[in-house]
Amino acid sequence: MRFIFAEAQLRHRPPTFLVRGQIKPCPEKPERAQALLASLKARGVTVEEPPAYGAGPRAAVHSPDYLRFLETAYARWSALPDAAEVIIPNVHRNTDMAEYPQGIVGQAGWHMADTACPIGPGTWEAVCGGADTAAHAATLVASGAERAAYALCRPPGHHASRDMAGGFCYINNAAVAAQAMLPLLAAQGKAPRVAVLDVDVHHGNGTQAIFYERDDVLVVSIHGDPNNFYPWFAGYAHERGRGRGQGCNLNIPLPMGTEESTFLDMVDHALAQVAAFGPGALVLSLGFDTFVGDPLAFFKVTTPGFAALGRWISAAKHPTVLVQEGGYDCDALAANLASFLDGFAEGA
Repeated sequence: MRFIFAEAQLRHRPPTFLVRGQIKPCPEKPERAQALLASLKARGVTVEEPPAYGAGPRAAVHSPDYLRFLETAYARWSALPDAAEVIIPNVHRNTDMAEYPQGIVGQAGWHMADTACPIGPGTWEAVCGGADTAAHAATLVASGAERAAYALCRPPGHHASRDMAGGFCYINNAAVAAQAMLPLLAAQGKAPRVAVLDVDVHHGNGTQAIFYERDDVLVVSIHGDPNNFYPWFAGYAHERGRGRGQGCNLNIPLPMGTEESTFLDMVDHALAQVAAFGPGALVLSLGFDTFVGDPLAFFKVTTPGFAALGRWISAAKHPTVLVQEGGYDCDALAANLASFLDGFAEGA
């Protein structure tokens, strides 16, 4: 397995975000990546800096307007009188308002789904580094150079849709990886189909939205029930895809307090659906916020449970890109990643 991380991802460091009407310290912080890096260094593996892939991988899954916004937003925001330290929108678009605004305040509301995706001075460089990390891992796997690669992406990406940030996410790294692999798989004579399995505690609503009308990417997400959990407006079991994508989207919402055994049973069910799809490769959106000790406390997966998850993913025998998503217990991240990687090695 190869391990990829772009140092630029540490530049994104928003101090606060707005949740339930309160300004709180942002849990999506550089220390998350540093904890995961420490775990990798303790294993003695080489962590590679990805090459710059340019705009192509980002533009393949996100709209031009959105990418221009992300690139220029902080400088434009900072030029406003009395601007806050980070961009947090105070207005949001809705179904009754469809005119694209020219000003930065309006564009922030257009392109930011919530108040949990603050943009600061290093955000653009960080998210470009994350896209490069995902694209490089995808290239290694889809070209046949490696059976598996771990893309240590931070900030996470699975809530980012084609033209909107949300939930700590800006560029959808899993979508970048899946899209990048399709032509490479075809060139290798493999099935030009990719499955994305999302095991973060939150529904990957951005990934779902990007591929919802396509039949070359299967999206399966196991997550907390959105009736009572973020992202609230997507992730329900009846969402199955649209048009050509009908049947290529599978959501498995689970209630608060779901035990580890139930979670792993659902992973087994999801992997059966992936096998039936017959993909040329698998992208795993790997979140550690299912951990019993995570501040979100929604599922009850233990550190040994992540080893079982790793074994099952590896035993499925798909060429696999592991894309890091959430996980906010910084004290447990290193151990949880180590456990997952140990299990993945055992399942090979």
